[in-house]
Amino acid sequence: MEMVRVVFLTVLMFFVLVTVHEWGHYYFAKRAGILVREFAIGFGPKLFSYKRNETQFTLRLLPFGGYARMAGEDPEIIEIGPGQTIAVRLGQDNKVKNIYLDSLDTRRNVIRGEAQYTDLENELKIRLDVDGEVTVYDVHPQAMLIKGTQQTQIAPKDRQFGSKTVGQRAIAIFAGPVMNFLLAFVLFAVHLQMAGIKIENPTYVKIGDVSANMPAEEAGLQKGDIVVSINGEKIGGDYQKMISLTSASKGKEMQWTLQRGEETYNVSMVPRSMEGEEGGKVGITPELPTRKAGFGETITKSGTAMVDTTKLIFIGFKQLINKFNMNDISGPVGTFQMTGQIAQQGIQYLTYWAAILSLYLGIFNLLPIPALDGSRLVFLGVEALRGKPVDPSREGMVHFVGFALLFLVMIAVTYNDILRLISG
Repeated sequence: MEMVRVVFLTVLMFFVLVTVHEWGHYYFAKRAGILVREFAIGFGPKLFSYKRNETQFTLRLLPFGGYARMAGEDPEIIEIGPGQTIAVRLGQDNKVKNIYLDSLDTRRNVIRGEAQYTDLENELKIRLDVDGEVTVYDVHPQAMLIKGTQQTQIAPKDRQFGSKTVGQRAIAIFAGPVMNFLLAFVLFAVHLQMAGIKIENPTYVKIGDVSANMPAEEAGLQKGDIVVSINGEKIGGDYQKMISLTSASKGKEMQWTLQRGEETYNVSMVPRSMEGEEGGKVGITPELPTRKAGFGETITKSGTAMVDTTKLIFIGFKQLINKFNMNDISGPVGTFQMTGQIAQQGIQYLTYWAAILSLYLGIFNLLPIPALDGSRLVFLGVEALRGKPVDPSREGMVHFVGFALLFLVMIAVTYNDILRLISG
C-alpha cells in the first residue's frame, strides 16, 4: 500500500504541474477569442478523452508534458476543392451546421452537391451546385467538418491564433510559465505552513528520528523526548554541545537525563562510531523547534524561497553549460525516481519538491530554445519590432527542428536514467 501511495502522489504531482501550465495557455487563449482545439496532458496515444464546448480534453500515454492546441498554429482543416462533391446539413438558422466529406450516400437530411466555391475562414460561404441549381449558403462559425468518425470544427480567421494582436498572443504563451510561478509560490507557502519557521535560540533539544540498532534505540529513547542533561551538564537548546559530548565519549558510558511529557527519566548509553567515521554516536537527530508562520511571514518567506531557488536554478544552468556531462542531466525517469524517493519522506517534503519543479518548469519554458514558449515569445518580439510576422513556414521549421532535437535529448537522458536505475 505504501508503494501505491508513493506512485499515486508522484503521478499526481506531475499531473498538477503540467495541467496548471497548460491551463494558463488555455484560459488566456480563450479570453482572446482563440479556438482551442485540444487541451492535452501527455503525448502519444489517447487514454481518455471528452469534449466540452469547443475543446477536446485528452489524457495521453506518455507523461512528458502537454499542450493546448490552438487553431491556426498548425495547418488548418482540409480544404474543399472546386468540383468536389460534398453534403451539408443546415441548422435551425438555415446556416450550414455540418459539412460531410465522405460516405455521402449514407447521410440523411442533407443537401448533396458540387462545391463551386468555399470560404470557411473569412466570408463563411459555400456555393453549391445541386442538380444544376446553384445556391450560396452561409456557414455557421462553429460548423463541423466531418470525415469518417473525425469531426473538426472550422476556425474562422478571427478565431485563429495568428489573427490576434501581438499582445494577446504573447499573453496566451507567457501565461503557461506564469501559472507555474504562481503555483510554486503557493506550494512554498503551503510548505511553510506545514513545516513552520525555525525558532532562533531554542531553549531545548527535542529528539526527532531515532536510528535502528543504535544505543539510543536500545536505551528506549523515542521521538519527541527532550534532552535535559548529559553527564550532569545542562543541554538547554545547544544541540552542538550534545554532539560534542557524545562524540568525545566513544566507548564510554554516558548518563542522560530526558523528559517525556511530564515525566523525567535517566538512561545509560555507550556511544559507538560508525564505519569510516570518528567520534561516538548514539543514533539520534534533532527535531528542530518551529513556530507557526504568520500571514505576512508566509508571503515574504515564500517570495524569498522563490528568489533563492531561481538563483540556484540559473547557477545549475551555468554549470551545465560550462561543463556539460550527461550524468548531470535527468529526464522523466530520473525525475520520477527522485520524486518517488521524496514522496516516501512525507507530504511536507513532496510539497517543497513540487514547488521547486514548478518554478524550474516555468523558467525552463521561457528559455529561447526552439519549440519552447521562450522561443515563441522571441518570434513575437521580432514581429513587434519589424511590424510584420516572420514567415510562418520558417518559424514552423525552427520549432520543428527544435522539437526534434529536444526529443533526441529526451531519449538520450532517459536511456541514461534507465542505466543508472539498473546499476543502482
